[in-house]
Amino acid sequence: MSQPTLAEITPIIKKAGALALKGCRSLNQLQVTEKAPRDLVTEIDLQVEEFLIKALSKLDKSIGFFGEETGQSSSQERRWIIDPIDGTHSFVRGQYFWAISLGLEIEGTLRLGAVYAPKLKDLYLGELGKGATKNGLPIQASKVARLDQAMVSTGFACLRAGLENHNLPRFSRIAQATMGQRRFGSAALDICLCADGQVDAFWEQELNLYDIAGGVVIAKEAGCRVTNFAGEEVLNPKEVLVTNGLLTKPLVTLM
Repeated sequence: MSQPTLAEITPIIKKAGALALKGCRSLNQLQVTEKAPRDLVTEIDLQVEEFLIKALSKLDKSIGFFGEETGQSSSQERRWIIDPIDGTHSFVRGQYFWAISLGLEIEGTLRLGAVYAPKLKDLYLGELGKGATKNGLPIQASKVARLDQAMVSTGFACLRAGLENHNLPRFSRIAQATMGQRRFGSAALDICLCADGQVDAFWEQELNLYDIAGGVVIAKEAGCRVTNFAGEEVLNPKEVLVTNGLLTKPLVTLM
């Protein structure tokens, strides 16, 4: 069975980015609500997701959707997985590190990924078996093999969720073992930065599939390993460890 192509979804995700940027021009008038404590949603999240669903439906009406804001609809065997704005907290503050994330999953396998950061003007694309690109140029994970030379990134969704087993002790252990640490605020972008060799590893707890689906395809096609905290190659949003492949084992010992 055929599937939509990256060439077809590229103009769609760029138009979604333009819609989000339009919302940035009037942040002081933006309607922002809390879905849960410390978990924000804006009217732009809703508008972008609605636009993506309508536009992608025109490519293939048999493909269903799993969106952060609208949930699951139609077929879930073939589905688009959408995060309309990953990094909403950054978005509402006028910061740069937020992105639109889009993944195509067919019968449990992620086949296409697109992550677009409109403020940064960076578009990451990946297709299973065909590599990954940033703004049209091939990307590849880094070759850093030592923790004391590594740049890593993480996030703290676990604190918002109130987990007792949270990321702070883990961050302390890893920070002391690595050269540099970053907190960008968008899991989708963190994964793409690992794919692009800008960081050597990323980990986070208590994410959702829509946070990572687009980035996972891109990362794997760029040579990254995507595992849980035990180093097992399973897609578990509650425990995501993405590395350049060389740092998985030493990081697992610190998890």
